Amino acid sequence: MGSSLEVILPLTALAYLSGTWLGAISVCRWAGRPDPRLSGSCNPGFSNVLRQHGVPLALATLAIDALKSWPVLLLGLWLELPPWGLGLVGLGVLLGHCYPAWYRFRGGKAVASAFGVMLLLTPGVALVSAVIWALLAWWAHTAAVASLTSATLAPLLSLWLAPDFVWVVLVFAGLVVARHAINIGRLRQGKEPHL
Repeated sequence: MGSSLEVILPLTALAYLSGTWLGAISVCRWAGRPDPRLSGSCNPGFSNVLRQHGVPLALATLAIDALKSWPVLLLGLWLELPPWGLGLVGLGVLLGHCYPAWYRFRGGKAVASAFGVMLLLTPGVALVSAVIWALLAWWAHTAAVASLTSATLAPLLSLWLAPDFVWVVLVFAGLVVARHAINIGRLRQGKEPHL
């Protein structure tokens, strides 16, 4: 039953809907702050909220974006979906975050959302990747460097810590890197904003 597409596809659709909840927009709205998509990097994510509005609102954004996938993923785990099925559900969350229908398909870069999904499915990979992200963000003062490096290393970490999810993590990492295409260009030009 758990591996049936009749179960996985509806859960993936539900995952997409949960992914469209952009924490940055909600947090800034609740705090009476401007829409983060209108200034800074214009990205509705942790780093842009941190630069514009400080640590408390950034952490609230991170919490929402990381944990919004858990209800549907926990349901998938309860139904004993195979790794590829859980990965498909997780990908639904990431696609919802990156391409939310309610916001003209203009969303975030999926770093916090990918972290949340992996924290549940591959906790070792998620935690080591988070440490790498934090160290590089502190050293380089640039979220894009930290995000790109941790995303690139995550599939290698999964070979060691979560071999059943290697292809899942590889797809997640590819999406995160693709979403940073503009940042890669700015890094080459030395124009990427610092934290």
